[in-house]
Amino acid sequence: MNKILNHGSLFTLVFLLFFLFIGCEDAKELKSVDVVVPIDTTKEEVFPLLGYDGPYQPGNVYYGRENYIEYYAGNLPIILSAPHGGNLVPNEISDRTYGTIVTDLNTYELTKTIMDSMFARFGAKPHVILSKLKRTKLDPNRDSLEAAQENKYALRAWQEYHFYIESAKRKVSSDFGSGLFLDIHGHGQNPDGFYDLRSWLGYLLAGDDLDQSDEILNTVTYHNKSSIKAWVDSSSYSFIEVLRGSSSFGAILDSLGFKSVPSINDPGPTGMRYFSGGYNTKRHGSSDGGTISAIQLELPKPGIRESQSTRSNFSKIITSAISIFYKYHLNKSINN
Repeated sequence: MNKILNHGSLFTLVFLLFFLFIGCEDAKELKSVDVVVPIDTTKEEVFPLLGYDGPYQPGNVYYGRENYIEYYAGNLPIILSAPHGGNLVPNEISDRTYGTIVTDLNTYELTKTIMDSMFARFGAKPHVILSKLKRTKLDPNRDSLEAAQENKYALRAWQEYHFYIESAKRKVSSDFGSGLFLDIHGHGQNPDGFYDLRSWLGYLLAGDDLDQSDEILNTVTYHNKSSIKAWVDSSSYSFIEVLRGSSSFGAILDSLGFKSVPSINDPGPTGMRYFSGGYNTKRHGSSDGGTISAIQLELPKPGIRESQSTRSNFSKIITSAISIFYKYHLNKSINN
């Protein structure tokens, strides 16, 4: 009898396992069918509203999501930006599949050193916005589509980057009436191997524009097209003088030992490779109005970006150049 019950129990167990197995397979098939339905059943991350971490107090540092973006709130009429110096490569952001992806080596470090040099000289700090993401993941110097390429985390970082800049611009305009935005980049060898050791200053005027004579360039058309329109409007000097005359930013840098174009000695690139300014210079400069003027700084690695020593030296020089430029055209000290 026990043997019969044991055999019966064994048969029952096998029978139940068979149907349980069939049931699991059906469940797997049903689950696989559900996956092909275009409905995201995962919990979406809800981003807080931009500006939730404000108001922004001078001397404090603010971070975007996952610390991809840094904002050093300042109290000078100067805003520094470094969009291409980061090195973070998070897995949640896929690599960009088109556009430029080259890192501007050491521009993150250089920009922070310039900030420190300004604090040492003026006892106050510029506003500083930095991207810590490698350019393969995000390019803040492009429109949102090319910059983030449909990755929601990259897009959020892009939004934070420009929100912090816009916040800094509003603060500068409110406190000082006008200001200067410097977008810091690095340029390398030309495709033919030649390395131009001059700094390129971008005002939204193409190299071909700058290669024209002063008479042609010194017009309302080019003045209004430039990213320093508001700066020129506040100056007692003419547009061409502010752009590349003896009181221009390039001429001041040149006089302090760093050759630049455009300047009084190098008025244009003479057909050579040159960057006139990108998305940031256009968006945050004054060609479309506003009180903040912008310059894109394309800096060579040798003598400027290559080591902490060269970065420190250049930071002191550019701090002096900004102070002189400010005094020339606004007739007052930078921290007044």
